Formats: sequence, C-alpha cells, structure tokens
Amino acid sequence: MLAEESENSSLREDPPATVRKEFTFPGDLDSLVASREQVMDFIREFGCDEADEIDLMLAMQEALANATLHGCGNDAGKSIWCAVEIEPSSVCITVRDSGPGFDVEKIADPDHFDTTTLEHGRGIALMRGMVNEVTFDRGGSEVRLLKRTICNATGS
Repeated sequence: MLAEESENSSLREDPPATVRKEFTFPGDLDSLVASREQVMDFIREFGCDEADEIDLMLAMQEALANATLHGCGNDAGKSIWCAVEIEPSSVCITVRDSGPGFDVEKIADPDHFDTTTLEHGRGIALMRGMVNEVTFDRGGSEVRLLKRTICNATGS
C-alpha cells in the first residue's frame, strides 16, 4: 500500500516553478554592457550550465545591440524592455524595443541567408547559433531567445 501511495503522490506533484523578471534599459550603446550584466546576474542566481550561460549572454547581447541601434537609434531617451523566464529545463529571454521592426521574412529567413551579401542579419544568424529557438513578434521589434538547459528554478 505504501508503494501505491507514493506512486500516486508523485503523479500529483505541482508543475515545475517558473521564475520571471522584467527589466527596462536605456536604448543607447553606453548602457548595453550594464544592461546585459543585470540580466546575466539574474540568470546566474539559478545555477544554469556555464557554457549555456555564455551562449545566452552572446545571443542576448546581440538582441540588445539590435534593439539599441535599429529600434532605439542609439537614443538613451528611448527604452528597451526585457523579460527573463527561467524554468528547470530552459531559459527564455525576450527583448523588445519601440522601433518600427523589420521585414522578418526577408532578414530573418535562415534558408535565404548569405553572410557575404547581406548588410544586416548576421546578428540573427549568431543568435540562432547560440540558442535553440529565435522567434520574432511585433513586426520584428521583439525577439524571443529560448535556450534548453538545466537550471535550478528555485534559486541556488
């Protein structure tokens, strides 16, 4: 009877915890490194794999740079919004700016990407190489980076 009870109790466990934090950053290059480090400090609290943290940092830095240069025009008076969701099996970072976005089909199409001829889009290829999923919303003014990794979603 005890084995049956513990088997049933394991079926009733609550779903894994999700931890979420939002950030707002100035939209200029002078603020980029400090912005990146605020997000990374938060992610590091949850003991994710170190190599995966580096991948996330590089992808996020590129997303922040794109938001800064293309969305905010390197203007500290404009803001970049960022959200981080940490689950036991993944980290998701969303970066959004107030700019007009871009033609997602043209620039972000991995099947038609040629690094030698595009003026823009190399950063998107870099992000795709660092994380498992890169998706765009809001006409290209929002990017979502998903990295599958093992984290302690309850904190260290």
